[in-house]
Amino acid sequence: MSKQQAGFTLIELVMVIVILGILAATAIPKFVDLSDEAQQATTAGVAGALGSGSAINVAVRSVGNTTDSIAVADCDVLDGTLDGGLPSAGYTITPAGISAGGTTTCTLNGPTSTSATFIGHGIN
Repeated sequence: MSKQQAGFTLIELVMVIVILGILAATAIPKFVDLSDEAQQATTAGVAGALGSGSAINVAVRSVGNTTDSIAVADCDVLDGTLDGGLPSAGYTITPAGISAGGTTTCTLNGPTSTSATFIGHGIN
């Protein structure tokens, strides 16, 4: 009488687990690279701060406080509405004229080719 083998040996199971581990270790980093998304979110956050700073600047200047506010006729001067200005990590604002009392959509260019828009308010 001969015995028939049923199932897998321990060595076969360990080898399958090792191969799956190697495949997972090489494939997961390609799917988990979130640095581009993080940089885009950072650029959007800075753009949001610029939009808020622009609105606050208009409010402060509208009540006659010219020492704590700036005149805005172009998007690229809105970095003055942030305490300390733009972050030094490669952010620039695309110039675009803004009429006094008007608004325009300004573009913030961030590092690694990211960009975001915000509303700039013009004021004398």
